[in-house]
Amino acid sequence: MKGKILIVDDEEASRRSLKEILRLEGYTVSALASGKEAVEVLNNDEFDMMLLDLKMPGMSGLEVLDQAVQITPNTKIIMLTAHGSLESAIEALRQGAHDYILKPAAPNDIIASVERGISSSSESERKRHLLEQMEASLQELKDAEGIETTIENTRSMFTLGDNIKVDLERREIWQGDEKVSLTPTEGKLMKVLLENRGRVLSHRELVLLVQGYQTTDWEAPEIMRPLVSRLRRKLATFSGGGDWIVNVRGTGYVFDGR
Repeated sequence: MKGKILIVDDEEASRRSLKEILRLEGYTVSALASGKEAVEVLNNDEFDMMLLDLKMPGMSGLEVLDQAVQITPNTKIIMLTAHGSLESAIEALRQGAHDYILKPAAPNDIIASVERGISSSSESERKRHLLEQMEASLQELKDAEGIETTIENTRSMFTLGDNIKVDLERREIWQGDEKVSLTPTEGKLMKVLLENRGRVLSHRELVLLVQGYQTTDWEAPEIMRPLVSRLRRKLATFSGGGDWIVNVRGTGYVFDGR
């Protein structure tokens, strides 16, 4: 099986066309007519890729994207957009979309974009699997040699700014009655940043510490940028929080929260 794809488009003709193009290429394809249905399905099923229409009645493509990157961060998302919506397409890329396609699109352009996304997703999964195998092998070696491993006690509670509390175990940040919840990946990123306050972390280092696999210098910023952006938006809920994660041009990020 080449990959599992979800198409979300309120136009029936577009859904049928995309589904047939990708089915003939050997993909397993499902199609839905609304963003609400898509979110429900993503909560119960896994897909390698989603083709998502930008403008739909009810729940828009950007709203679906915002939830999808939290529910299923490993699913690559291609936005389907008309010429008049390029600004929204650019915003979608900033929020974590893999690519965008202008409608109507030539079948070859659709197939090429999907293949790039599926290939990227497969490579990330391969790296994660390899890392898990290496860790398991290392543990087996330690067990065989009788080497005891210790679990380091790490802090789970932090206080920042004007009595802003961060609970890493529950993945919650609050101040008075104001509270935000973090996704598991956002929680990992917050933990890494808090434990390395004041130290510049490169994009590659962050990918390894947060996602658990090695990547290239050019790929790492693309992986981290949407995740950092989402965490920044949540931190901005609190006074001064939007300035805690500082971009170090051409290098990575540093956490400046106190």
